[in-house]
Amino acid sequence: MKKVGLIVLVVVIVIGAAALYALRAITPRIIEVPELTGEVQGFTLTHEGRERTYQVYRPAGLSSPPAVLFVFHGSTSSGDAIREKSALQFDRLADEQGLLVVYPDGYENHWNDCRGRASYSANTLDIDDVGFIRQLVARFLAEYSADPGRVYATGLSNGGHMALRLALEAPDLIAGVAPAAANLPESDFLDCVPSGQPVDIAFIAGTNDPINHYEGGLVRIFGDESRGVVQSALATAQYFSALAGYGGEPQESRLPDSEREDDSWISVRQWQGREKRVALYTLVGGGHTFPSRNTRFGKLMGGDNRDVDTADLIWAFFTGSD
Repeated sequence: MKKVGLIVLVVVIVIGAAALYALRAITPRIIEVPELTGEVQGFTLTHEGRERTYQVYRPAGLSSPPAVLFVFHGSTSSGDAIREKSALQFDRLADEQGLLVVYPDGYENHWNDCRGRASYSANTLDIDDVGFIRQLVARFLAEYSADPGRVYATGLSNGGHMALRLALEAPDLIAGVAPAAANLPESDFLDCVPSGQPVDIAFIAGTNDPINHYEGGLVRIFGDESRGVVQSALATAQYFSALAGYGGEPQESRLPDSEREDDSWISVRQWQGREKRVALYTLVGGGHTFPSRNTRFGKLMGGDNRDVDTADLIWAFFTGSD
Protein backbone atom coordinates (compact mmCIF):
# COMPACT_ATOMS: atom_id res chain seq x y z
CA MET A 1 0.00 0.00 0.00
CA LYS A 2 2.86 2.35 0.84
CA LYS A 3 4.35 1.70 -2.60
CA VAL A 4 1.01 2.50 -4.28
CA GLY A 5 0.72 5.67 -2.24
CA LEU A 6 4.22 6.71 -3.24
CA ILE A 7 3.46 6.12 -6.91
CA VAL A 8 0.30 8.22 -6.64
CA LEU A 9 2.25 10.99 -4.94
CA VAL A 10 4.89 10.96 -7.66
CA VAL A 11 2.21 11.09 -10.37
CA VAL A 12 0.52 14.03 -8.66
CA ILE A 13 3.83 15.87 -8.37
CA VAL A 14 4.66 15.24 -12.02
CA ILE A 15 1.21 16.40 -13.20
CA GLY A 16 1.43 19.44 -10.96
CA ALA A 17 4.87 20.30 -12.26
CA ALA A 18 3.71 19.88 -15.85
CA ALA A 19 0.70 22.12 -15.20
CA LEU A 20 2.92 24.74 -13.59
CA TYR A 21 5.33 24.59 -16.53
CA ALA A 22 2.47 24.95 -19.01
CA LEU A 23 1.04 27.89 -17.06
CA ARG A 24 4.42 29.61 -17.01
CA ALA A 25 4.97 28.82 -20.68
CA ILE A 26 1.68 30.41 -21.79
CA THR A 27 2.11 33.46 -19.55
CA PRO A 28 3.54 36.10 -21.88
CA ARG A 29 6.61 38.13 -21.02
CA ILE A 30 6.25 41.91 -21.21
CA ILE A 31 9.26 43.86 -22.47
CA GLU A 32 8.14 47.44 -21.91
CA VAL A 33 4.97 49.38 -21.09
CA PRO A 34 4.18 52.99 -21.95
CA GLU A 35 3.79 55.90 -19.59
CA LEU A 36 0.10 56.73 -19.42
CA THR A 37 -1.81 59.94 -18.73
CA GLY A 38 -5.16 58.49 -17.65
CA GLU A 39 -6.48 56.06 -15.08
CA VAL A 40 -8.13 52.68 -15.03
CA GLN A 41 -11.11 52.02 -12.75
CA GLY A 42 -13.11 48.90 -11.94
CA PHE A 43 -16.91 48.85 -11.99
CA THR A 44 -19.81 46.44 -11.53
CA LEU A 45 -23.32 46.21 -12.90
CA THR A 46 -26.15 43.73 -12.56
CA HIS A 47 -27.24 41.90 -15.67
CA GLU A 48 -29.80 39.08 -15.62
CA GLY A 49 -29.50 38.98 -11.84
CA ARG A 50 -25.73 38.42 -11.93
CA GLU A 51 -23.07 40.87 -10.88
CA ARG A 52 -20.75 41.54 -13.80
CA THR A 53 -17.45 43.36 -13.61
CA TYR A 54 -15.40 45.44 -16.02
CA GLN A 55 -12.60 47.98 -16.13
CA VAL A 56 -12.47 51.26 -18.02
CA TYR A 57 -9.35 53.14 -19.02
CA ARG A 58 -10.12 56.85 -19.36
CA PRO A 59 -7.38 59.04 -20.82
CA ALA A 60 -6.66 62.49 -19.46
CA GLY A 61 -7.62 63.99 -22.81
CA LEU A 62 -10.97 62.33 -23.47
CA SER A 63 -12.47 63.31 -26.82
CA SER A 64 -15.99 64.69 -27.11
CA PRO A 65 -17.78 62.54 -28.01
CA PRO A 66 -15.40 59.64 -27.34
CA ALA A 67 -15.20 56.39 -29.23
CA VAL A 68 -15.40 53.16 -27.22
CA LEU A 69 -13.18 50.10 -27.73
CA PHE A 70 -14.00 46.79 -26.02
CA VAL A 71 -11.10 44.39 -25.49
CA PHE A 72 -12.22 40.82 -24.69
CA HIS A 73 -9.94 38.36 -22.87
CA GLY A 74 -9.40 34.70 -23.71
CA SER A 75 -10.47 31.52 -21.92
CA THR A 76 -9.77 31.29 -18.15
CA SER A 77 -8.56 34.89 -18.23
CA SER A 78 -9.85 38.34 -17.23
CA GLY A 79 -10.05 41.92 -18.38
CA ASP A 80 -7.13 42.85 -16.19
CA ALA A 81 -5.05 40.02 -17.66
CA ILE A 82 -5.67 40.97 -21.31
CA ARG A 83 -4.81 44.55 -20.45
CA GLU A 84 -1.47 43.39 -19.08
CA LYS A 85 -0.88 40.89 -21.91
CA SER A 86 -1.27 43.69 -24.44
CA ALA A 87 1.50 45.63 -22.65
CA LEU A 88 -1.02 48.46 -22.02
CA GLN A 89 -0.93 49.33 -25.72
CA PHE A 90 -4.70 49.83 -25.93
CA ASP A 91 -4.41 52.34 -23.08
CA ARG A 92 -1.61 54.08 -24.95
CA LEU A 93 -3.89 54.23 -28.00
CA ALA A 94 -6.59 55.76 -25.80
CA ASP A 95 -4.15 58.47 -24.69
CA GLU A 96 -3.33 59.26 -28.31
CA GLN A 97 -6.87 59.14 -29.69
CA GLY A 98 -8.97 60.25 -26.72
CA LEU A 99 -11.12 57.11 -26.61
CA LEU A 100 -12.44 54.90 -23.83
CA VAL A 101 -11.04 51.37 -23.57
CA VAL A 102 -13.22 48.80 -21.81
CA TYR A 103 -11.96 45.48 -20.42
CA PRO A 104 -15.01 43.40 -19.41
CA ASP A 105 -14.80 40.14 -17.49
CA GLY A 106 -16.47 37.05 -18.89
CA TYR A 107 -18.72 34.90 -16.72
CA GLU A 108 -16.42 32.64 -14.67
CA ASN A 109 -13.56 33.78 -16.92
CA HIS A 110 -15.19 32.76 -20.22
CA TRP A 111 -17.40 34.30 -22.87
CA ASN A 112 -20.52 32.69 -24.30
CA ASP A 113 -19.43 32.81 -27.91
CA CYS A 114 -20.93 31.02 -30.91
CA ARG A 115 -19.41 27.59 -30.21
CA GLY A 116 -22.51 25.82 -28.97
CA ARG A 117 -20.91 22.67 -27.51
CA ALA A 118 -18.22 24.38 -25.39
CA SER A 119 -17.98 22.94 -21.89
CA TYR A 120 -17.46 26.14 -19.89
CA SER A 121 -20.33 27.52 -17.81
CA ALA A 122 -20.77 30.72 -19.82
CA ASN A 123 -21.97 28.49 -22.65
CA THR A 124 -23.76 25.74 -20.71
CA LEU A 125 -25.75 28.37 -18.77
CA ASP A 126 -26.31 30.36 -21.98
CA ILE A 127 -25.11 33.62 -20.46
CA ASP A 128 -26.41 36.59 -22.45
CA ASP A 129 -23.08 38.30 -23.11
CA VAL A 130 -24.46 40.22 -26.08
CA GLY A 131 -27.04 41.69 -23.72
CA PHE A 132 -24.29 42.46 -21.20
CA ILE A 133 -22.35 44.43 -23.82
CA ARG A 134 -25.53 46.24 -24.90
CA GLN A 135 -26.07 47.30 -21.30
CA LEU A 136 -22.48 48.52 -21.07
CA VAL A 137 -22.79 50.53 -24.28
CA ALA A 138 -25.96 52.16 -22.96
CA ARG A 139 -24.08 53.09 -19.79
CA PHE A 140 -21.24 54.70 -21.74
CA LEU A 141 -23.68 56.65 -23.88
CA ALA A 142 -25.37 57.97 -20.73
CA GLU A 143 -22.33 58.57 -18.52
CA TYR A 144 -19.65 59.61 -21.03
CA SER A 145 -21.77 60.86 -23.95
CA ALA A 146 -19.94 58.28 -26.07
CA ASP A 147 -20.36 58.27 -29.84
CA PRO A 148 -22.85 55.47 -30.70
CA GLY A 149 -21.44 55.31 -34.21
CA ARG A 150 -17.90 54.56 -32.99
CA VAL A 151 -18.19 51.52 -30.76
CA TYR A 152 -15.60 48.85 -31.60
CA ALA A 153 -14.55 45.46 -30.27
CA THR A 154 -11.53 43.21 -30.40
CA GLY A 155 -10.45 40.13 -28.50
CA LEU A 156 -8.07 37.20 -28.40
CA SER A 157 -9.10 33.54 -28.69
CA ASN A 158 -12.35 33.13 -26.69
CA GLY A 159 -12.42 36.93 -26.64
CA GLY A 160 -12.00 36.98 -30.41
CA HIS A 161 -14.96 34.62 -30.67
CA MET A 162 -16.98 37.02 -28.47
CA ALA A 163 -16.14 39.87 -30.85
CA LEU A 164 -17.18 37.55 -33.69
CA ARG A 165 -20.53 36.94 -31.99
CA LEU A 166 -21.16 40.69 -31.88
CA ALA A 167 -20.37 40.89 -35.59
CA LEU A 168 -22.87 38.12 -36.34
CA GLU A 169 -25.70 39.08 -34.00
CA ALA A 170 -25.30 42.78 -33.16
CA PRO A 171 -23.93 44.70 -36.16
CA ASP A 172 -26.30 47.52 -35.17
CA LEU A 173 -24.35 47.94 -31.92
CA ILE A 174 -20.78 47.69 -33.19
CA ALA A 175 -19.15 49.84 -35.87
CA GLY A 176 -16.27 47.44 -36.33
CA VAL A 177 -14.73 44.31 -34.85
CA ALA A 178 -11.28 42.73 -34.97
CA PRO A 179 -11.18 39.10 -33.77
CA ALA A 180 -7.75 37.56 -33.20
CA ALA A 181 -7.15 33.78 -33.23
CA ALA A 182 -10.86 33.13 -33.85
CA ASN A 183 -12.41 31.56 -36.97
CA LEU A 184 -16.09 30.99 -37.66
CA PRO A 185 -17.39 27.68 -36.28
CA GLU A 186 -18.56 25.13 -38.82
CA SER A 187 -22.35 25.10 -39.15
CA ASP A 188 -22.78 21.97 -37.01
CA PHE A 189 -21.09 23.76 -34.11
CA LEU A 190 -22.53 27.25 -34.62
CA ASP A 191 -24.87 28.39 -31.87
CA CYS A 192 -25.58 31.95 -33.03
CA VAL A 193 -28.31 33.46 -35.15
CA PRO A 194 -26.49 35.52 -37.80
CA SER A 195 -28.23 38.75 -38.72
CA GLY A 196 -27.06 38.53 -42.32
CA GLN A 197 -25.95 42.18 -42.11
CA PRO A 198 -22.41 43.30 -43.01
CA VAL A 199 -19.99 44.93 -40.59
CA ASP A 200 -16.48 46.31 -40.81
CA ILE A 201 -14.34 43.40 -39.66
CA ALA A 202 -10.62 42.62 -39.57
CA PHE A 203 -9.34 39.15 -38.73
CA ILE A 204 -5.92 38.44 -37.24
CA ALA A 205 -4.82 34.83 -37.73
CA GLY A 206 -1.50 33.02 -37.36
CA THR A 207 -0.39 30.28 -39.74
CA ASN A 208 1.27 28.44 -36.83
CA ASP A 209 -1.69 28.69 -34.45
CA PRO A 210 -1.77 25.37 -32.55
CA ILE A 211 -5.31 25.88 -31.21
CA ASN A 212 -7.43 27.84 -33.70
CA HIS A 213 -5.83 26.38 -36.81
CA TYR A 214 -5.36 28.77 -39.72
CA GLU A 215 -6.69 26.19 -42.17
CA GLY A 216 -9.57 25.27 -39.86
CA GLY A 217 -10.35 22.04 -38.04
CA LEU A 218 -10.87 20.81 -34.51
CA VAL A 219 -10.08 23.23 -31.67
CA ARG A 220 -8.35 21.37 -28.87
CA ILE A 221 -7.09 22.88 -25.59
CA PHE A 222 -5.26 20.54 -23.20
CA GLY A 223 -7.35 17.63 -24.49
CA ASP A 224 -10.68 19.51 -24.36
CA GLU A 225 -12.36 19.18 -27.77
CA SER A 226 -15.73 20.64 -26.77
CA ARG A 227 -15.14 23.90 -28.67
CA GLY A 228 -15.70 21.98 -31.90
CA VAL A 229 -14.57 22.59 -35.47
CA VAL A 230 -13.89 25.94 -37.11
CA GLN A 231 -13.61 27.04 -40.72
CA SER A 232 -10.37 28.35 -42.17
CA ALA A 233 -9.34 31.95 -41.61
CA LEU A 234 -9.78 32.68 -45.32
CA ALA A 235 -13.25 31.10 -45.49
CA THR A 236 -14.23 33.13 -42.42
CA ALA A 237 -13.16 36.39 -44.05
CA GLN A 238 -14.88 35.41 -47.30
CA TYR A 239 -18.17 34.85 -45.45
CA PHE A 240 -18.13 38.46 -44.27
CA SER A 241 -16.90 39.82 -47.60
CA ALA A 242 -19.93 38.15 -49.23
CA LEU A 243 -22.20 39.88 -46.70
CA ALA A 244 -20.54 43.15 -47.68
CA GLY A 245 -21.45 42.46 -51.31
CA TYR A 246 -17.92 41.90 -52.57
CA GLY A 247 -17.55 38.93 -54.88
CA GLY A 248 -14.15 39.50 -56.41
CA GLU A 249 -10.63 38.76 -55.37
CA PRO A 250 -9.20 40.74 -52.46
CA GLN A 251 -6.47 43.32 -52.73
CA GLU A 252 -3.27 41.79 -51.42
CA SER A 253 -0.33 43.51 -49.79
CA ARG A 254 2.31 43.00 -47.15
CA LEU A 255 3.17 45.06 -44.07
CA PRO A 256 6.78 46.10 -43.54
CA ASP A 257 8.76 43.33 -41.84
CA SER A 258 10.22 45.68 -39.24
CA GLU A 259 11.37 42.91 -36.87
CA ARG A 260 13.31 40.24 -38.74
CA GLU A 261 14.28 38.23 -35.66
CA ASP A 262 10.72 37.05 -34.97
CA ASP A 263 10.63 34.85 -38.12
CA SER A 264 7.21 36.27 -38.93
CA TRP A 265 5.65 38.79 -41.28
CA ILE A 266 2.11 39.97 -42.03
CA SER A 267 0.26 39.51 -45.29
CA VAL A 268 -2.94 41.48 -45.87
CA ARG A 269 -6.06 40.66 -47.87
CA GLN A 270 -8.71 43.39 -48.10
CA TRP A 271 -12.21 43.28 -49.54
CA GLN A 272 -14.06 46.55 -50.12
CA GLY A 273 -17.80 46.04 -50.18
CA ARG A 274 -20.56 48.49 -51.04
CA GLU A 275 -20.39 50.03 -47.58
CA LYS A 276 -18.30 47.78 -45.34
CA ARG A 277 -14.69 46.64 -45.35
CA VAL A 278 -13.25 43.21 -44.57
CA ALA A 279 -9.59 42.40 -43.97
CA LEU A 280 -7.53 39.34 -43.12
CA TYR A 281 -4.18 39.99 -41.49
CA THR A 282 -2.24 36.74 -41.70
CA LEU A 283 0.63 36.36 -39.26
CA VAL A 284 2.88 34.22 -41.42
CA GLY A 285 4.93 32.24 -38.91
CA GLY A 286 2.81 33.59 -36.06
CA GLY A 287 0.70 31.65 -33.58
CA HIS A 288 -2.24 31.91 -31.18
CA THR A 289 -1.38 35.49 -30.41
CA PHE A 290 -1.87 39.05 -31.48
CA PRO A 291 1.02 41.02 -32.97
CA SER A 292 2.90 43.06 -30.39
CA ARG A 293 6.22 44.86 -30.17
CA ASN A 294 6.37 44.34 -26.41
CA THR A 295 4.61 41.06 -25.61
CA ARG A 296 6.37 37.72 -25.98
CA PHE A 297 3.89 34.82 -26.09
CA GLY A 298 6.58 32.32 -27.03
CA LYS A 299 6.92 29.21 -29.16
CA LEU A 300 4.37 27.17 -27.20
CA MET A 301 1.64 29.39 -28.63
CA GLY A 302 3.09 29.12 -32.14
CA GLY A 303 5.41 32.11 -32.24
CA ASP A 304 5.31 35.90 -32.03
CA ASN A 305 4.96 38.67 -34.55
CA ARG A 306 6.64 41.92 -33.46
CA ASP A 307 6.16 44.05 -36.55
CA VAL A 308 3.30 46.14 -35.19
CA ASP A 309 1.09 46.55 -32.12
CA THR A 310 -2.44 45.21 -32.48
CA ALA A 311 -3.86 48.44 -31.08
CA ASP A 312 -2.39 50.45 -33.95
CA LEU A 313 -3.21 47.82 -36.57
CA ILE A 314 -6.91 47.60 -35.78
CA TRP A 315 -7.37 51.33 -35.13
CA ALA A 316 -5.93 52.09 -38.57
CA PHE A 317 -8.45 49.61 -40.02
CA PHE A 318 -11.40 51.02 -38.05
CA THR A 319 -10.60 54.59 -39.07
CA GLY A 320 -9.77 53.74 -42.69
CA SER A 321 -6.20 54.96 -42.42
CA ASP A 322 -4.54 51.59 -43.04
